[in-house]
Amino acid sequence: MQEESVAVVDTLTEAYSDQWAGVNGPEEAGAFIQFMSSNDLIFVVLGVSLIIWLILLFFLFRVDKKVTNLEEQIKNNQEG
Repeated sequence: MQEESVAVVDTLTEAYSDQWAGVNGPEEAGAFIQFMSSNDLIFVVLGVSLIIWLILLFFLFRVDKKVTNLEEQIKNNQEG
């Protein structure tokens, strides 16, 4: 028995191709798109990664502080 190959037709692109009109130029785009296109993309990527690292460090120090408080409470309960 041989399997027949079925050609996949991209009906989604055909159906919506006339409705997906993009922005003609960056001057018609929103402020965020203008900002990203005016700067080099590497600076945008570095900025986003810096924000992510700062958020991760914030949560790391916050969890460490809470764990330290719990350890002190456990130590005080065992002594008393």
